[in-house]
Amino acid sequence: MIKGYLGVDVGSVSTNLVVIDDQNQLLVEQYLRTNGKPIQTVQEGLHAIGQDLPADVQIAGAATTGSARYLTSLIIGADIVKNEITAHAIASSALAEDVKTIIEIGGQDSKIIILREGVVTDFAMNTVCAAGTGSFLDQQASRLLISIEDFGSYALKAKNPVRIAGRCAVFAESDMVHKQQLGYNTEDIIAGLCEALVRNYMNNVGKGKEILAPVMFQGGVAANEGLVRAFNRYLGQEVIVPRHYGVMGAIGAAILARGASRKKGGTSFKGFNIQEIHFKTRSFECKGCSNACEVVQFYENSELLARWGDRCGKWELHVM
Repeated sequence: MIKGYLGVDVGSVSTNLVVIDDQNQLLVEQYLRTNGKPIQTVQEGLHAIGQDLPADVQIAGAATTGSARYLTSLIIGADIVKNEITAHAIASSALAEDVKTIIEIGGQDSKIIILREGVVTDFAMNTVCAAGTGSFLDQQASRLLISIEDFGSYALKAKNPVRIAGRCAVFAESDMVHKQQLGYNTEDIIAGLCEALVRNYMNNVGKGKEILAPVMFQGGVAANEGLVRAFNRYLGQEVIVPRHYGVMGAIGAAILARGASRKKGGTSFKGFNIQEIHFKTRSFECKGCSNACEVVQFYENSELLARWGDRCGKWELHVM
């Protein structure tokens, strides 16, 4: 029997699930749109992973990361819960021990992680401005009537990328329209958009950071070859794009699951067939003091699994 370790990364846009073995080899992966329904999406993703996983693989540990990591941990029975900064750093270091800078850009947010000798020494996140995220390119691709999958290949054909104001998504869009009206070709405009996103990222998320090589570029946007080239040009070096760039957070969680389950001597994983279980969240306002905390209660069928949200700890409950 082969031991497998499950990592689940649940964000606002996507939910990623992976299973790795003891050698960090990816056995199966699932990418799903969260669509504002993290509970249902995790249930569907687990069922799909269970169908794809070879019969001789047994889950020996599970972990969660991402913005919905605590909720997800209750659903799957996680052995450890970690933030996405730690998960991405763990996965990147496992692939390249000497990696010093991680650039991660997703659909709705972006982050930079600085590592020195395998330890996170600094990081920054951007969840405010769309101009530094993948949604910015999605919007412009729609305006140009081009599939986002073809965006990178168009950018690579550019001879003279147009400079487009990238400080704000609204200004970038109006500037792009202006450049279209001046007659610039589509390839040069798309390459300019890629360079605008890189400038926005570096001037906001990367501002004040010591960016040393090797630099690893991950997240769903790393699929865009035009953006990879734009980062190479800006940084004056070749960035590393890992093979599984889109699920690095989940891979990091899976690696953490292995260590946590070994330390525990077992796993709390509930199994893949959790679609029949009914999970629900309810809340109430505590009247105990002027804070009026919203206390959240999470149920598995009719059993109360956890309660959180109060500042004083009066209502807090975690059953694992």
